[in-house]
Amino acid sequence: MKGKTLKYIIFLALVSITGVLSIQFFLLRNSYKYSEKQFTESTVVALKEVAWQLLQETGNTANFDSIIPVEIVADNMYRVYIQVFDRELLKQQLIEELKKHEIYTNFEFAVFNPETEQMGEGTLITSDLDEKQTYFTFPLSKRCTDYFSVHFPNRTSYFNSRLSVWYFFSALLMLVVFFFGYTLWVIIKQRQLSEIQKNFINNLTHELKTPISSIGLSAKVINDKKILETPQRLFEYTKIIQEQNNRLSKNVENVLNLASIEKNRIHLDKEDIHLSSFLSETIEHFKQSDFGQKANINTKLNGFNAVVYADKFHFSNLVVNILENAVKYCEQKPEIDIELKKIKGKYELEIIDNGIGIPKEHRKKIFKKFYRVPTGNVHNVKGFGLGLDYVYKIVNAQGWKIRVEENPKGGSIFTLTIQNTK
Repeated sequence: MKGKTLKYIIFLALVSITGVLSIQFFLLRNSYKYSEKQFTESTVVALKEVAWQLLQETGNTANFDSIIPVEIVADNMYRVYIQVFDRELLKQQLIEELKKHEIYTNFEFAVFNPETEQMGEGTLITSDLDEKQTYFTFPLSKRCTDYFSVHFPNRTSYFNSRLSVWYFFSALLMLVVFFFGYTLWVIIKQRQLSEIQKNFINNLTHELKTPISSIGLSAKVINDKKILETPQRLFEYTKIIQEQNNRLSKNVENVLNLASIEKNRIHLDKEDIHLSSFLSETIEHFKQSDFGQKANINTKLNGFNAVVYADKFHFSNLVVNILENAVKYCEQKPEIDIELKKIKGKYELEIIDNGIGIPKEHRKKIFKKFYRVPTGNVHNVKGFGLGLDYVYKIVNAQGWKIRVEENPKGGSIFTLTIQNTK
């Protein structure tokens, strides 16, 4: 799948998801508002019916059309301005009329006492018709007249129960969107992995074919008897074979290390290591390599006599990998400073280079397998993107930490926080 096609698919997917979620939210909000409106209208009609029934009991129905018996105090509070002579009758009428209008939720009611000018004792009627005393404080009306108040304490819960089907389908839609997004994320990751593996295979093919071709060409030249007439030329071709053989061996070793690490077969043969002498030996060994001969390495070990419990072989490879990168990714004479510090009881090994540096957005990715910082169409440095992945796995296996920062003078600073010290 081409990059542009994938971008269009992602864009259309995002537009579709946004549209579907917006429509769902709009419908859900409208359904909630409609339920609110329906609840209010049904409650007002039911309370008017209650008022009519009470007036029928007293024979004063002639005045019903000339008054506005129901006042909406709040979304869940109503007042009915009518005289109540029988509180038990009021309760029965409220239960009957609310049930008739399909309002199945708890409600509280209290009757205003004009003699004390206070609300009488409130009563809570549950949805299963149980009667309990309520401690809700009914606010008084500014109109000093006969009335009773009705309060619905579980109004929101009532709406939620009515809209449970909508909530279910909304949750189902969100679940579908989540799996759709996850699938899209997997496709993108697989595409990235495919690109990385493709680049790895291309690099591996080149890195293996080049030394093999050089060795084959040199062997062909040496196989000619006339080469004995020019010993110096013979020496040059044997040197080429040796160098390319070392290069081939190292590439094969990198691939085998990768396979071993992928199968979680990192075997750490830990021992006590004197950090200062170990670093001196490792740096001296590195200076004898092709990369080490190009670099100027300055050490500042500050006389620490730290002893680390670690695998000497992997620890040495870890340091060498970082040093090789410092040389490979440098466009001038490589200058590397190695300093050992002690901070909060832990030793920190800083490897500071003057290379091309690592952009901030790539610093967390450089420790991933096969990852290489993009350089456009320029590929001056060959490699597989395995070195820092190996470093990171060994650091984790040892229980240490590593971070990368920018060198203010140009380049990068790799800081290794070493634990398990004595």
